[in-house]
Amino acid sequence: MVDLKTLHRRHVLTPWSAQRELDPPLLVRGEGSWLYDADGRRYLDLSSGLVAVNLGHGHPRPVRAIAEQAATLAYAAPSFFHDKRALLAKALSDLAPWPEGGRVFFTPSGTEANEDALKFVRHLTGRFKVLAAYRSFHGATHGAAALTGENRRFPAEPTVPGVVHFFAPYPYRSPFFTEDPEEETRRALDHLEKVLLHEDPGRVAAIFLEPVVGSNGVIVYPEGYLKGVREICDRHGILLVFDEVMTGFGRVGEAFAALRFGVAPDLITFAKGVTSAYAPLGGVLMREGLAERFDDTPLPTGHTYSGHPLAVAAGLAALEAYREEGLFARAYRLEAALRDLLKPLEGHPLVGEVRGVGAFFGVELVRDRRTKEPLSPWHAPPSPAMKALHKALLERGVYLFAKHNVLLLAPPLTVGEEELAFGVEALKRALDELPSL
Repeated sequence: MVDLKTLHRRHVLTPWSAQRELDPPLLVRGEGSWLYDADGRRYLDLSSGLVAVNLGHGHPRPVRAIAEQAATLAYAAPSFFHDKRALLAKALSDLAPWPEGGRVFFTPSGTEANEDALKFVRHLTGRFKVLAAYRSFHGATHGAAALTGENRRFPAEPTVPGVVHFFAPYPYRSPFFTEDPEEETRRALDHLEKVLLHEDPGRVAAIFLEPVVGSNGVIVYPEGYLKGVREICDRHGILLVFDEVMTGFGRVGEAFAALRFGVAPDLITFAKGVTSAYAPLGGVLMREGLAERFDDTPLPTGHTYSGHPLAVAAGLAALEAYREEGLFARAYRLEAALRDLLKPLEGHPLVGEVRGVGAFFGVELVRDRRTKEPLSPWHAPPSPAMKALHKALLERGVYLFAKHNVLLLAPPLTVGEEELAFGVEALKRALDELPSL
């Protein structure tokens, strides 16, 4: 009999750590909040894959929609009109934070959404430079990697020119030397203004920002920061782009984090939760006042799979499920449940901080709570302690996505509270049983 894991290692190009360090299980099925391997073991998917499977696994609505669409029309070129493409775009416009509504350019992924948004803002403003935060991830293609602030940018260097990075608030590890959230906000906004001054704000097309930092630590910005960035953009005629690839579609309790925090950007990039990851789909949602400029000007991009029929059918079905099951609002209840369940971890010797919003929490792990030394260093391969923790969690039947020393707890919006309790208890026991550092 063929050893499929060996076959996978031999013929599939996969991130090195996933194949050689963590020895992941061979998954064959998913149901609800659970993943099942070829040996019949199950794992609680406490991170919704890569913060994507918001409906959980095997939800009948998108499954049925994809099958029905495949049986009728599996592909239509983007130059044609398509019923579900139009319906999904209208539904997304209705969810947008702009009274004027908006329009959508569909992409195959969040990476390409950010890549295209970079083209759009330069085209719309006639300006070349863009700003993005250091602690950010916007994708792996060349332009999106240029926007990215952390080490996943390095393999793409030299990247697309014109991208300038800045420091955004991170209260637990303040780059602005303060423990006061209000002061953190003030100093961060002053820093941003100074960067703009030295780059000439009249040459800056846009600022790209994750409204909640995603894989780089689930950092919720202190009150007033997003509003302050919006005001800076307005003052200098700069467009504001929210990367909502992770925060969109109920992850933080609303359709978009822009609605949760009451700050409207000019463009929103999205992916993941729009189909609950049942089909690859992303896009750029642009407010109407900007989008109408392309009525008489060619759109400076295009993709073979833009608005692919199977993907948009899955997206429509996912939105119907979110609405009918009240799942956006359910994230508020999950937020309360996660705060209660994670509170006992706040005093654990290896836990530096627990933070989050909606169904999106981060647990930052440290070797020493006083010095805040990370359990696994940034911009480096996983430490032996982090690898041991991943292994212990899988042995206890829990999958958790991590970036360096931060665990991302982002369960499906359909998760049960008993399942959450099981996952957090497994995490506590795994931390307790880590070998001495």
